[in-house]
Amino acid sequence: MREKALLFDSSTLISFSMNGLFQEIRELKKAFNGRFVITKEVKEEIIDKPLTSKRFELEALNMQELLEDGVLEMPSSLGIKESIVSEKTQKMLREANDLFYSEKRNVELIGKGEASCLALSKILTEKKIENIIVVDERTTRVLGESPENLIKLLQNKLHTGIRMNKKSMEFVKGFKFIRSTELIYVAYKKGLIKVKKPQILDAMLYALKFKGCAISDEEIEEIKGIK
Repeated sequence: MREKALLFDSSTLISFSMNGLFQEIRELKKAFNGRFVITKEVKEEIIDKPLTSKRFELEALNMQELLEDGVLEMPSSLGIKESIVSEKTQKMLREANDLFYSEKRNVELIGKGEASCLALSKILTEKKIENIIVVDERTTRVLGESPENLIKLLQNKLHTGIRMNKKSMEFVKGFKFIRSTELIYVAYKKGLIKVKKPQILDAMLYALKFKGCAISDEEIEEIKGIK
């Protein structure tokens, strides 16, 4: 059977974590015939660093347990060396963060966590391993899907003029993305959500939106309308 994987960025796991949806992650893994993978860089953001903070320690312990229980796995589970991911991550960071610039400086589009997911996705695709990046942060998705649309997004965010370097865009092509909201919809449709109240899907989608998932009210209504 062909191997497949969901690659989790910190943003999605944080959205789940802040809503206490740890059991839902476990149930989704059981229903998914593949691996839930995080990189070393993502692990640092959702487990290692939060464990040093009393404010986020509980969420980090829950995430650590998911990793220890094999719900979340590292790239080594797919035969990928950590050093190869880290090397490609640095290359991805340089290329992505050299793509747009303002009058004063280059615009930092993504951090190590997002870059490591893009890097691992490239590696897995080269190995013919089907993969999708699970990311709630809008910039990373737009970078992979339609980077030219980032100019307006960045101008609105930074309140300054933004220009795009004329360079090869091959490095941002070929990615597939989903968000925590799409995953929770799948959990809902598969009957994996314990609460059976009629408004539970609406409640969960908006809970994820308010805790960091970049999704509009219109997109939520579209998800709810899927049969």
